[in-house]
Amino acid sequence: MSLSRQDHVTELPAELTPAQVEQFHRDGFLILRGLADAATIAEMRRVTRDDLAREVAPLEYEADLQYPGAPTSFSAEGGRTVRRLKQAMTRGPVFLNWLTSPAVLHPLQQLLGPKVVCPLAHHNCIMTKEPAFSSDTGWHQDMRYWSFQRPELVNVWIALGEERPDNGGLWVIPGSHRQPFEAGMFDEQAFFREDLPETQHIVAGKVPVILHPGDVLLFHCLTLHAATRNHTHETKLSVVFTFRPGDNPPLAGSRSASLPELVLTP
Repeated sequence: MSLSRQDHVTELPAELTPAQVEQFHRDGFLILRGLADAATIAEMRRVTRDDLAREVAPLEYEADLQYPGAPTSFSAEGGRTVRRLKQAMTRGPVFLNWLTSPAVLHPLQQLLGPKVVCPLAHHNCIMTKEPAFSSDTGWHQDMRYWSFQRPELVNVWIALGEERPDNGGLWVIPGSHRQPFEAGMFDEQAFFREDLPETQHIVAGKVPVILHPGDVLLFHCLTLHAATRNHTHETKLSVVFTFRPGDNPPLAGSRSASLPELVLTP
């Protein structure tokens, strides 16, 4: 099942330069500065703050996943610390309006092809990282729980505030989306192991993703990435969506096919 959305726009479409396209394919990620304007970021933050205060479902708590640093249970101190607000697209028109804008669509078409589809079963969320009781997320590829015909999807990560290593910003490993990894390099939860001689030199190549409000990170679904807990006194907020080419559908009967998809182009 698919949903369609077409907008009438007057602004000129944004496009990636050939060098940016090459960089994405080489490194597996690309940062676009100031892609979301201040008014868009302010409205996304307003909606997020309101839904967090009211704990508007669907959402996920840090205690649900039990990653390092998370509360041990819902009854423990900080047990109701929110990790993410799910189904971001339904939380306000600002999210749908932004992700269907030419500023987002045209770069995605350059990376994925003319037909771009947004699966609503994965990401489509607002990531929250609180100053206390947030957790560490180990190295992983987002394809670990996804089921598509091939591993060809791009994530769009929008910073609603400053993102850097000390407040739980992302780290990525350039070129990791092109590397063949053996199954033994991942643990039972599909996290990339750091305790093996053959993986330590790979992790040593990590780089931090430094983002300012309105900056956007595009990264391949196979790019290894990780994040620590938030060590500052301010909550970090990010919005994340996933996109695929039109000819890379989810596998029937899988979780990836459990929700409708948004078709952004004819």
